[in-house]
Amino acid sequence: MFIHIVRQGDTLFKISRMYQASMERLRLANGFGDSNLVIGQAVLIPKYTYIVQSGDTFIGIARKAMVSVEQLRQANPSIHPSSIHPGMKIKIPNISNYLAGTLEYYQVRTPEQDAELISQFAPYSSSIALFEYHFASNGDIVNNLNDAVAVRTTWEHRVVPLVTITNLTSQGFSSDLVSAVLNNPTARSNLVNNIVYLTKQHGYGGVNIDFELVKAQDRDLLTGFLKELKVRLREDRLPITIAVPAKSSEDISWLRGYDYGGIGSVVDYMFIMAYDWHHSGSEPGPVSPITEVRKTIEYAIKTVPSRKIILGVPLYGYNWIIPYSSGRIAPGISNQDAIETAMRYHAPIQYSEEYQSPFFRYRDEQGQTHEVWFEDVRSMSAKMELVRNYGLQAIGAWQLSLGFAPGVWLLRKFFTIRKL
Repeated sequence: MFIHIVRQGDTLFKISRMYQASMERLRLANGFGDSNLVIGQAVLIPKYTYIVQSGDTFIGIARKAMVSVEQLRQANPSIHPSSIHPGMKIKIPNISNYLAGTLEYYQVRTPEQDAELISQFAPYSSSIALFEYHFASNGDIVNNLNDAVAVRTTWEHRVVPLVTITNLTSQGFSSDLVSAVLNNPTARSNLVNNIVYLTKQHGYGGVNIDFELVKAQDRDLLTGFLKELKVRLREDRLPITIAVPAKSSEDISWLRGYDYGGIGSVVDYMFIMAYDWHHSGSEPGPVSPITEVRKTIEYAIKTVPSRKIILGVPLYGYNWIIPYSSGRIAPGISNQDAIETAMRYHAPIQYSEEYQSPFFRYRDEQGQTHEVWFEDVRSMSAKMELVRNYGLQAIGAWQLSLGFAPGVWLLRKFFTIRKL
């Protein structure tokens, strides 16, 4: 597989002719509903044979194919890099030999939707964290999900369903709620008991903890809670994962509640939420800049075994109105919807090489200017390469129902997905 960046005059028909790929296959791989391409758009070409175009270089082809020059040379031993010419066929090497897991979040909906959506994405999943159960300050589980179909469908596709326990309340994630439970031994034990009971009763294959905004003073208590839960889950050989915010040092006060080393010594897997450096309440900018993602990984692997780390990536971006105004909330937008928005408004897509992140601007029907940052096949590929380069356990995503058509093709390119 390789990437074509749309230039002036390109159409889906023209691209299909250039690389001898059917338009239907290009639509399927990229999730296109029509062929209204825009300049700067990244189009995934789901082929393993590249047809040299005018102006191509061997190095440039390697970049398009997301492989090293040496890998491209080894796949084409009879071709001298300096002798390529238009029309020549070059083999793109298969680099899917990295065995990795995937963990995606999925918000439980209706049984019909659950069966359909999980069945659609399960072939590319190792585990799916079903979202979400809440708890009270006394450790009781306070809601009930109609999750029977979701759990059963997940198992049927050889994927492990994980029950997700969060500190979400009607006002959002509550640090006070977590603190109240962690600081009360009775409530803490009650929550552990309830999580174990819920996991067994609903037929889950493991637990995913998503406690957000944990206070710095509760740092060790969180690790202690995870140890207590781990001991109970070990009886049934059930894994425990935890979602943690991304950080690259201990300098940020609101992230001190997460002791990477302590947590990593307890849990089976640690899902790093490597996104929202720019978010709905911030100024416009890259949601998951590769510079910060790399720093986070390098910080994490100092104290956490790399094969315990799951790199979480966003299947979304944000749509800001500019000029930016403090207090104005930017709505989230799925990666697929972002691309369709650029196509609808004929907005050229730019790409930050520094942050490995695409963005564009457009003017809406009311005359307001928007700036959208999101993820495309280039930025996603860069993050998948990090998983391989740092020897991580898996790649994960928030969240499945947002959809990103090229994502499943990229998984095939970079990994062999671990299944039950």
